[in-house]
Amino acid sequence: MNPGSRRSGITAVPLLTSRQRAELDHWLNQLEASSHWHGQLPVMLLERCWLRLIAVRVEELARHLPPDSSWDAPELVRYREFVEQGHSPLTAEQLCWLEFGTEACRQAQLRLWGAQERGNQGWTLESYLQLLRDYRCRFETGELRQLPLMVLARRDEGGRGAVHELVWLGRGEGEAMRHTCP
Repeated sequence: MNPGSRRSGITAVPLLTSRQRAELDHWLNQLEASSHWHGQLPVMLLERCWLRLIAVRVEELARHLPPDSSWDAPELVRYREFVEQGHSPLTAEQLCWLEFGTEACRQAQLRLWGAQERGNQGWTLESYLQLLRDYRCRFETGELRQLPLMVLARRDEGGRGAVHELVWLGRGEGEAMRHTCP
């Protein structure tokens, strides 16, 4: 989160064209007209390289922008539990082999290492679930309705260091630009 960045409404993202600002305004109107939380609510995705803005339904967000869940593989979760219980890393690995099989453990490690190598732009299962919790909470607590906009990290920034930015857009002055992806 970057508390020093303060932005206002839809003008919070200077990259947008007037057509895209009108599109955001349309989706804000739809959001404000909705009487309850549901999977059809929009999440906006902005590809900075192409200045492409698309609306994705909440229920389809994971398909359009798959979160990296490699860290949460059952084999790796269990391995961490064994280590936390005081087992050595070697013993923990062997216990996981007995529980899941060596091939499943190897595949889980390869997926994790591959994700670490590629980078996940800060978009993990945890950050995805946090976006859903925040969106729903904002809706149910009666806060000012705000539209989530994911500004996607550029791939040419080395992958590993660049992170997606989550910006909550609303109407009025002084809304904070809020980053929730680590």
